[in-house]
Amino acid sequence: MNPLLDAKALGQSFWLDNLSRTLLQEGALKKLIEQDGVSGVTSNPSIFHKAISSGAYYQPDLLKLKSRRLGVEQIYEQLVIPDIQAACDLLQPVYAATKADDGYVSLEVAPHLAHEEQATIDAAMRLHAQVDRRNLLIKVPATPAGARAVEKLIGAGISVNITLMFSLHHVMEIAQAYTHGLRHWIANGGDPRPIKSVASLFLSRVDTLIDKQLEKIATPEALALRGHAAVAMAKLAYQRYKDIFHGSSFEDLRKQGARPQYLLWASTGAKNPNYSDLLYVEPLIGRETINTLPDATLAAFRDHGRAALTLEQDVKQAQDHILALEKCGIDMRAAGESLQDEGVKLFAESYAKLMNLLS
Repeated sequence: MNPLLDAKALGQSFWLDNLSRTLLQEGALKKLIEQDGVSGVTSNPSIFHKAISSGAYYQPDLLKLKSRRLGVEQIYEQLVIPDIQAACDLLQPVYAATKADDGYVSLEVAPHLAHEEQATIDAAMRLHAQVDRRNLLIKVPATPAGARAVEKLIGAGISVNITLMFSLHHVMEIAQAYTHGLRHWIANGGDPRPIKSVASLFLSRVDTLIDKQLEKIATPEALALRGHAAVAMAKLAYQRYKDIFHGSSFEDLRKQGARPQYLLWASTGAKNPNYSDLLYVEPLIGRETINTLPDATLAAFRDHGRAALTLEQDVKQAQDHILALEKCGIDMRAAGESLQDEGVKLFAESYAKLMNLLS
């Protein structure tokens, strides 16, 4: 029995929130794909900082690249793009078997471009061309500038993973950017079938912030609400997803072969040790969704997870929970904006540390 495979049979995909040359060259990623049904990979600057700083496999290439007197960002890209390509190649059979619905690898544009629309578009198109794999997703943050960039990238036929989403407002804004981009692409004669987009909704960071706000309120009613905001938000996000992508507004696009923009659960390692290590996995299993798991969370679900279609259970309770938060004075949209601002800063700091490591 393998809960990962059981959940996959129920319609959810599991991606690995990690990538390194060690995973590639020592066969661990291949094993996860073949034995656990892992069907995608997400990466970010923090992941690559850890991989490069702790892995010996990068040093020969790093020395060669430094000897060519390249800029530090060029060194970074030329160092990690082969890893992205290798992961794409490992997942190519999944991509082919699912007819381009799964089997993707994500590569992020430089985080310091998060508020620059055109620079994000330029970087995304350059990375897309350099990697040159159909099962690549370019990661773009869900900032206002990023959302505009997403619309134009989809409109240019480039598949995108939208990251740093923290609220239902972000979910709706990004779904709109995706559908507008699809309509532009189709209007210019493009085929929507090869285009893929996922919308990454971050979870554990939401509970971390909301729990702190509830603890400041400190009433028994407020304290009883801790640890449930993120799962409630995700359950309601899935209802929005169904309304949009299985409703009348998307029907004409669907008939032309356009794909729904799947929700991807991100930041799924529980940060509070008092919470279940599968808090952001077991309650959120549903069809046409993705959960990207760090290594420890993936191993935990394999070891003691339970697979069942849980995402559409307790939706009324999720609605009531969000209403109860509002009655306590918690503004989930404002919290989402705060978390996105913080996330952009943290990713930019991680990227700066990575550039310093490579300089």
